[in-house]
Amino acid sequence: MSRIVRIAASTALGCTALTGCSVASDVGEGMGEVRADLESAADEVMTDGELFTGSKTLDVDGASVHVSCSGAPADDRPVIVLMAGMGDGLDTLADFQETLAASDRVCSYDRLGEGASDAPQGTQSIADSGEVLTAVLDDVAGDGPVVLVGHSLGGLIAARYAPDHRDRVGGLVLLDATSPTMIDDITGVIPESATGDGAEVRAQNLAVFQGENPEGIVIESDPEVRSAGDIPVEVLQHGVRYLGEIPEYGDELERVWSEGQEKWLAVSESAELSTASGSGHYIHVDEPDLAVEAVRRVADRAAG
Repeated sequence: MSRIVRIAASTALGCTALTGCSVASDVGEGMGEVRADLESAADEVMTDGELFTGSKTLDVDGASVHVSCSGAPADDRPVIVLMAGMGDGLDTLADFQETLAASDRVCSYDRLGEGASDAPQGTQSIADSGEVLTAVLDDVAGDGPVVLVGHSLGGLIAARYAPDHRDRVGGLVLLDATSPTMIDDITGVIPESATGDGAEVRAQNLAVFQGENPEGIVIESDPEVRSAGDIPVEVLQHGVRYLGEIPEYGDELERVWSEGQEKWLAVSESAELSTASGSGHYIHVDEPDLAVEAVRRVADRAAG
């Protein structure tokens, strides 16, 4: 199995402790220039809680969190908040954000340990990430509604957050989100006795889910997907079966990944699942128009 496929597989399932989360830098070449353009074009950066365009640093319990916003707000529209996957900074969302900002107010942020934000002090939980997200939403959206758009781990965090914050989360878009039972899925498919590439993927992901990742986040399996009511939700899964390239275990990994996407449908009575047939894990990069359309549909319904 090639190094690129191995990295891609590990990043989709969690991340990779041995080689690092380098997929985004491969597929997102040039995004840094777009981010620089957005920041250089910033009109001004104002105090916490006030409208700004470009990027700024937000203080969250003494830690610096990097936030970027663009696009004009509208009274009847939710703020769209983009959440990157593990190992990715908000720069990997730059093109996506710029396109969406043509019609909506759009913000993104680096979680602690990612991009330009501070490193966490010790390990974190999903709930800890949710507290940082609350601080970001308080600043960029105030009391107004938001649509959370999460890729990979960002999708898992968004889907866990929404049921406890129904007063502010008006919709979700989950882009190949990490499954709620991903670690059990991996260990169920790849046994402890595995050798070769399968053993490497298993070991890397066990380490990552136990906190050996840039965010120091410990991710536990939890089969319960709590409901956020009937908010509009679109779940998009990858259609390019790159996990299938892992010798011996690839087909089963693809199967459990797809099952994991179906599990997220329980987050809302109005959730829909679709497949991005031409996409690998980074749907917003491989098929940006498809991802943009999904976000706008959810935002339209949330604004309804």
